[in-house]
Amino acid sequence: QVQLVESGGGLVQPGGSLRLSCAASGFTLDDYAVGWFRQAPGKERVGVSCISSSNGSTYYADSVKGRFTISRDNAKNTAYLEMNSLKPEDTAVYYCAADPLPKSTWCSIYYEYDYWGQGTLVTVSS
Repeated sequence: QVQLVESGGGLVQPGGSLRLSCAASGFTLDDYAVGWFRQAPGKERVGVSCISSSNGSTYYADSVKGRFTISRDNAKNTAYLEMNSLKPEDTAVYYCAADPLPKSTWCSIYYEYDYWGQGTLVTVSS
């Protein structure tokens, strides 16, 4: 059974940090691009960042560039999103997603991925 499970969300003060994890099971993450998306209350889901399957190329939305870092550990079948300098506007449910792009050196957050996790809530508030 293909499954993605996010963890690491929670309540953090503005300026704080969190690291989200995305653990894959039922398939090998090596041949998949991984993306992180978020949906704020009352808004549509938007892409945050992605990482390619092959050379670790990354892409970030302008809103998080310089603050968030995406990474992957294929040996652990897990991807991560390190979030620093968090702002109240980062409050959202964060989803990880995977899309089959074997040996790919690029990724995108502007299309629908095949597999999705259930989401983890990040709340940035004092």
